[in-house]
Amino acid sequence: MHGQGVNLTLAATAAFGLESMVELEVRELGYKDAAIDNGRVVFSADESGIARANLWLRCSDRVLLQAGTFPAATFDELFEGCRALPWAEWITRDGQFPVSGRSVKSRLHSVPDCQAIVKKAIVESLKSRYGLERFPETGATFHVEVSLLDDVATLTLDTSGQALHKRGYRKTQGPAPLKETLAAGMVKISRWRPGRPFLDPFCGSGTIPIEAALMGLNMAPGLGRSFAAEEWPAVPAACWASARDEAKDLAQQDRALDVAGSDRDEGAVREARRNAGLAGLGQNVRFDVRDVQDIWPGADFGCIVCNPPYGERLGDSREAAEVYEAMRGASQQFGTWSFFVITPHTSFEKVFRRRADRRRRLYNGNIPCTYYQFFGPLPPQRVTRA
Repeated sequence: MHGQGVNLTLAATAAFGLESMVELEVRELGYKDAAIDNGRVVFSADESGIARANLWLRCSDRVLLQAGTFPAATFDELFEGCRALPWAEWITRDGQFPVSGRSVKSRLHSVPDCQAIVKKAIVESLKSRYGLERFPETGATFHVEVSLLDDVATLTLDTSGQALHKRGYRKTQGPAPLKETLAAGMVKISRWRPGRPFLDPFCGSGTIPIEAALMGLNMAPGLGRSFAAEEWPAVPAACWASARDEAKDLAQQDRALDVAGSDRDEGAVREARRNAGLAGLGQNVRFDVRDVQDIWPGADFGCIVCNPPYGERLGDSREAAEVYEAMRGASQQFGTWSFFVITPHTSFEKVFRRRADRRRRLYNGNIPCTYYQFFGPLPPQRVTRA
């Protein structure tokens, strides 16, 4: 098994459009060699990096351990390359090792066949280490993925288990849930900082304001959940204990925040308050029952970040247009504020009667959207006297 300090290659997966935010997060954790590669941010770390990345990454879906990469244009090359990897350094003799796969632009395009070959190769590798003919697979889970791209195979182990958007604070969700990772990405793209007001006038179950508050208080989003690699002997328990202690020490829960959400649905607001409480933010985020046309700024130079309702069908934009018109009317009171709006409707700027300063392509689940960014003036710099 590995000892602490061994250099590993980790990959933080990222949804389309959020790759640069995940790269920024990884660098903020101190891993300066982070680089975007095919929807993942690859970086070097030791075992403590597995714990820290899982606890802290707000915008990533999973943290993968890269076991190896090699050319694989034939099934023989895939088998031999996989068998040569040191699987026993990670997978225990009773470990469960299910295999998933994907193939893009590769001659080995049958994913089920590739999965079966990888499974067989890992078994052969483990046989030579453990001297077993059959493996019970009753212990910890080591989820293996074989990814083929341009005839190159990359083998990874999933250290996260449940996807990272499952923070643990959202026990139930509304009819159109926004993933916590996407909500965090939207806040991060907005460049909002504590000290500026923050509002989501379509808060639903509260995901966007809750993610903003977690960010504003420097609270690690994964602190309330567990991860697959916590059961791996190769990742010492001390790594997880140290990473959790670090996260608790760095939290600034006494910092004053002006973070709020509102929605015209009383049930949604009730759920948002419950979720905020489960996230440990019951005193840090305000939620009110209010229609968008009734919102007003309590201060200047704030940020509105929101996911307005899309209407019953994407092809029928009348309901959405009415919402956007109401937003436009309300926005007249928010002269110094910045607006950040995600929507699949390409006519948003026309209805909002303002051209976005910047746009970013994002996906809300499987729905292609545009994240429209309207920049207000920056707050004046405070002058400190000597």
